[in-house]
Amino acid sequence: MAKLFHRYRAQLNPNGYPVTVTSEPASKEEKISLTVHEKRTVVPITVKNSGGIAVDFSLQVSDLVRNIFTVRHCHGGVFSSAEKHTLKPGKSFKVEVHFDSDHAGFYEQLLVFKFETHLEEFEIMRLLEVEHLTSVRVKPKPKMDPEPAQKEEDRRGRKYINLLKIRVPLKGYAIPKRVRNSRSVVRELQTDTTWENYAQRFQLLLHLEELQLQKEVDIYFQDSVTLLQHGSLFVLQIPGLSKDSSLKLSECDVLVHLFWQTGIDRTETFKGYVQYVKAEQVFLSLFKWPIQIEDLEFKVKFVVERLTLRVQHRALEQAKKLDLSQVLFPPSTFSSRTPLPCSLQANSQGSNPEQRRAVEHILATTAKPAPYLVFGPPGTGKTSTLVEAIYQIVTTKASCNILVCAPSNSATDHLCVKISERIDDIRIMYRLYAVSCDPKKVTKERKFLSNLGENSVPYVLPSVRMLKRYRIMVTTLQTAARLVAGRFPVGFYSYIFVDEAGQAKETECIIPIAGLMKQETCQVVLAGDPNQLGPIINSPIADKCGLGVSLLERLMRTNDLYMAHEGHGFNSCFVTKLLRNYRSHPAILKIPNELFYRGELQPYAAKEKCNSYCNWELLPKKGFPLIFHGVAGIEERDPGCASIYNMAEVEVLKEYLKALVAPDCEARVNQIEPNEIGIIAPYRKQVEKIQEALLTDEKLQKINLKNVLVGTVEKFQGKESQVIIVSTVRSHRKMTEKDQRFTLGFIRNEKRFNVAMTRAQALLIVVGDPRALRTDLMWNKFIHYCCREGGYRGIRVSDAEEDYSPSVGEE
Repeated sequence: MAKLFHRYRAQLNPNGYPVTVTSEPASKEEKISLTVHEKRTVVPITVKNSGGIAVDFSLQVSDLVRNIFTVRHCHGGVFSSAEKHTLKPGKSFKVEVHFDSDHAGFYEQLLVFKFETHLEEFEIMRLLEVEHLTSVRVKPKPKMDPEPAQKEEDRRGRKYINLLKIRVPLKGYAIPKRVRNSRSVVRELQTDTTWENYAQRFQLLLHLEELQLQKEVDIYFQDSVTLLQHGSLFVLQIPGLSKDSSLKLSECDVLVHLFWQTGIDRTETFKGYVQYVKAEQVFLSLFKWPIQIEDLEFKVKFVVERLTLRVQHRALEQAKKLDLSQVLFPPSTFSSRTPLPCSLQANSQGSNPEQRRAVEHILATTAKPAPYLVFGPPGTGKTSTLVEAIYQIVTTKASCNILVCAPSNSATDHLCVKISERIDDIRIMYRLYAVSCDPKKVTKERKFLSNLGENSVPYVLPSVRMLKRYRIMVTTLQTAARLVAGRFPVGFYSYIFVDEAGQAKETECIIPIAGLMKQETCQVVLAGDPNQLGPIINSPIADKCGLGVSLLERLMRTNDLYMAHEGHGFNSCFVTKLLRNYRSHPAILKIPNELFYRGELQPYAAKEKCNSYCNWELLPKKGFPLIFHGVAGIEERDPGCASIYNMAEVEVLKEYLKALVAPDCEARVNQIEPNEIGIIAPYRKQVEKIQEALLTDEKLQKINLKNVLVGTVEKFQGKESQVIIVSTVRSHRKMTEKDQRFTLGFIRNEKRFNVAMTRAQALLIVVGDPRALRTDLMWNKFIHYCCREGGYRGIRVSDAEEDYSPSVGEE
């Protein structure tokens, strides 16, 4: 258990070395608290060495609100975190913390004094709390003492300061024995999802997903293996470990069993986790370990990390407890509502009627308590619409607070950047990161306030009191569970936005809703596209029974309020479909538009951008920036690897890449940066072969291509590039027509096709075998379109030995 804040000194300075940190006002339980009415004040702090040996010290600070506190020397210069000072016996050192703010509020700064002698290292902390009152506000009498802070460690040993006390416990949610009987479970899941079976059904699906995840890591169980010690870590060698396997193991806990033979046989188990995986080496961190490991043999079992699943189980229980039936299963009686008029401030949508309509309905909360859906096909400005709605709420509804979520850190950071660019005062917004977030992976554009630990300063999870100061709270769906666990006031948020809602499992999407939403006063807004990639599910049974269907998609597929009606379209009180595509050339947009969006999308991309490759020399037809290049390649698979690749397609792809970026290539007509090119392949092995080719090809080696994004379709969801090259990999060779129909796999997936075909702005090149792809209706339509419009090149019909011509095939 974490120690309380008033025990910090005993914990951080275990040997009680005689160093003191005093202040004016004096600290109480390691807190320096004061109330001020002036905009500026100074808090002097003195560090004194009362011991008999010299002590080196430095100071790290963590500001929960930036540009409010400044630590200075007594002579006025700013104190740097890089400074290190030596305190001789009996000497003292003084610093001053300067507070400066025009705004009333409650401000906190964490000061961490780091000390070092030739014998030991230790820390002393002070939490400075300043309550700034204006003349129009009187400080209320405190009802109770403030909550003490807690210093904790996450499961990977990362230290952080926790001021957000857990008040809603998280249960274990162990898998019931009956779930392991797949036949009875499948029978139980054959019924439709209803409010009555909602929590039970989804908890069952989560259990199935956990079983599958554990099954996939169980194959790496190691029996009678040795471990090598590497500093404080232990190294386990697993020959033939693939990149896919590395990703699975990197999030696992471990159980290391040691079998002693000392006359009386006994087994000892050491718990820990995977620190990281490098090639075929798995680096383990154990909470305790044997004194020596040489010549000892171990059994190593990997265990799936369960926290994310447990949080989803709790959300399902909370949804039932709070009776969110009208939110998750809105009745058809809501359909008779009349839109309410509302006035907008100067908005950034210009003449886009769909975006404006969505913002107006969000402001008027016409769907409440049912969710409002922003149906955003590719390139239609879905996120921009949410950002505009948030700006309008902040501007016109002074009493409203907003919670903004997304499934991933990258999507959440992107939202933060866009919101900070739109609102006038970024100090009203706060980005709450999980303690597990790696600062190196956070966007460099970050100018918003956050709890991100940097420069040796620990993460801080702010208190409920502090978080309530911000009108806009932005976090991932998973980290929103921290607010629920801290018993953040239900009803504090008037709006809960979820961007990229189509990518989240329904059980993830309800995490912020079940526990923070008050149905009478809160409007939930979900933005996404049910025709693009949904959540990744490992269990085939759970996927088939609905775990892979997002809340947004379920509502749009099964609830009459969210369905398009012939001749009337969508009910604008509940959903707006954005229609103007600002990304792609009309030729690139055409087929996905017809297949997935009823031909309703309108091309509005800037002509200068989308027409930039219309005269490229390698186009089969000028003015048509789309190529299908037919290749008669061969599928290959390395021994022991399930993923496939096609080297013939890699070679063709390399030639196009040279034509795009090689300075001496005659076909190069445009100046394009590598980061404006994306390469998509459906199989991870093909991705590896392409990345290898970029590094080993003699001509491509001379060009810095490290910023060319190469990845599977999943990696490109939500992204766009000026040029996209797609390698489809699958080959006709040795495949019967029956084989083709049943083994095209990912290539036949409608959502993957849609995402891959809608990433390009100005040029789309698809490399593949038309003989293998033609059996699929989507691909047949696409290939026929390219042939009809003059965008086909590569193998001819006679090369295929098939009575089939893409130019005359059926649509």
